Amino acid sequence: MKRKSLILLVALLVLLPSFAQKVTKEWVEKNYVKKEQMITMRDGVKLFTAIYEPRSKAVKHPIIMTRTPYSCNPYGKEFDRDLWSGMSLFANAQYIIVFQDVRGKFMSEGEYVNVRPFIANKTGKQFDEASDTYDTVDWLVKHTNNNGNVGAFGISYPGFYATEAGLCGHPAMKAVSPQAPVTEWFIGDDVHHNGALALLDTYSFCLWFDAPRHGPSKEFGFGRRSKNFQNDVYTDYLKMGPIANFTKAAGDSIEFWNDIVNHADYDMFWQERDARKGCYNVKPAVLVVGGLFDAEDSYGAWNLYRAIKRQSPSTPLYLAMGPWNHGGWRDANLNALGQVYFGEGTTRYFKENIEFPFFQYYLNGKGSAPKAGVEMFYTGANEWKQFPSWPIKVNEVPIYLREGGKLTFSAPTESESFSDYISDPTKPVPYTHAIQSNRNIEYMAEDQRYDEGRTDVVSFKSEALTDTLTLSGPIDVDLQVAITSTDADFVVSLIDVFPDGYAYPQEVAAKLPEPRYPMGGFEMLVRGDIMRGKYRESFSNPVPFEPNKVTKLAFRMNDVAHKFLPGHKLMIQIKSSWFPLFDMNPQTFTNIYNCDNSAFTPSRITIYHQAQNASRIILPVVR
Repeated sequence: MKRKSLILLVALLVLLPSFAQKVTKEWVEKNYVKKEQMITMRDGVKLFTAIYEPRSKAVKHPIIMTRTPYSCNPYGKEFDRDLWSGMSLFANAQYIIVFQDVRGKFMSEGEYVNVRPFIANKTGKQFDEASDTYDTVDWLVKHTNNNGNVGAFGISYPGFYATEAGLCGHPAMKAVSPQAPVTEWFIGDDVHHNGALALLDTYSFCLWFDAPRHGPSKEFGFGRRSKNFQNDVYTDYLKMGPIANFTKAAGDSIEFWNDIVNHADYDMFWQERDARKGCYNVKPAVLVVGGLFDAEDSYGAWNLYRAIKRQSPSTPLYLAMGPWNHGGWRDANLNALGQVYFGEGTTRYFKENIEFPFFQYYLNGKGSAPKAGVEMFYTGANEWKQFPSWPIKVNEVPIYLREGGKLTFSAPTESESFSDYISDPTKPVPYTHAIQSNRNIEYMAEDQRYDEGRTDVVSFKSEALTDTLTLSGPIDVDLQVAITSTDADFVVSLIDVFPDGYAYPQEVAAKLPEPRYPMGGFEMLVRGDIMRGKYRESFSNPVPFEPNKVTKLAFRMNDVAHKFLPGHKLMIQIKSSWFPLFDMNPQTFTNIYNCDNSAFTPSRITIYHQAQNASRIILPVVR
């Protein structure tokens, strides 16, 4: 018996992953050496690169790199703390870890261009972010003690650069992981959603990020916060009024804000910045990562995955989506978003069972290829599920808006039935109940009861479920509407209504921001998005509404992976503003970026739910 136990103990020790080693600042400084290098690109521009290389020369090491517009500081002798925090598994496995300031940012030379378009057939000294990656990789494999395998990853904007790394064409680039990647900035990511300007984030980002620089610099604080914003954002942004006032306050030096203003519709400027355009015949293995509650780039993760799957079918392709906010998978202690609890260890599971094994297999030849093409976390039930690919097979089931605020799986039979409200641009619906000086992250799963009682919000609620309802995939909105003006926005939310008297166990509640928060009747936002009405037929060629004419308004919201449990209810909520998360539509057909106060007008919004004009939401139901 003792011998068997000893054998078992030895076996367990052998099987322990390499990341069992405690990686500390002291350990990293003892086992790594830092080098700062200006690497020359094909056009002569030099990019600042920080290289952390293992001191050990006993074996050759794989390379993992991140290219960023947000600085690869600290500069000088000090080590990046990410080596013993977010990248500790890679450090312990003795990877060569590389960070680079992209062209035109911080210590790198050159001119910065936001989401620089990919050039498929470059000639001569033509460059883009893919070629800058190629030239960097080529230098690294020739000047470090590496095994000839390079990987790249990044979150958010660096996620875009990870996508471009996958297109670089260098034979050493074997694996990339775009995480919450900036992918398309007019329809779904960061700057716009379905043509509506993400005002709160975009304006503050442009002021901070795109202020002009005067050559390479180690300083981060080159941006600024407008003196116009001193109170809560709802009050301050409402006082600012039309977008033209924001432009005036920004001045004429914020180039990308001016680009936004000058390209009001989905023209070539935006089209050529769609990162999916180059995703054909992708050679490296790809792991796309995203958060189900990502306020910035959820669209990018879902749709980059779809594009590579469709356009590059032979590429080894993987997808991981967890219950996280933007980049939340780097937070080891994340277990909730606001008052919604998701369980312990989701980020650790991702790092140890998905991300690190992916790179270990493709860069270090250890372990095996990921067994599941898709790792999907289902909120509601708080469990991981594995699938070969995404989307999975579902039934498209319509759920109908009905008279009296009801929501049913049966179509309306009434000959005349509708709900209406007045949308007033001077009193927009706030996107959150919180009083904030910046955009919060909790709104993505926030209790929607704060909207109840507003006369400019309409809600439709189902009966309590008797069985689990599992949704897997995108949500299609199909409304029949009429408005008294010539344009309006439509914000549609899918909500999970908790049973009356619901309460978390005490040990769970103690981990949440407000342990005594009344969870009975909690209205959890599962998915919500906005559609600018004038783009209902085309994002490139907007068309006005004909006042008082019944009009179809359809759009697709991002995927969900959610289980509505027995006793819970579904709710659909509709409004015409989500301020200042998104700009206030003046509700007249005009160029929103140039109009003044005279363009703003109240509009009566009518949502029809009658036999001839049924409004419905199409749910991806797993049977």
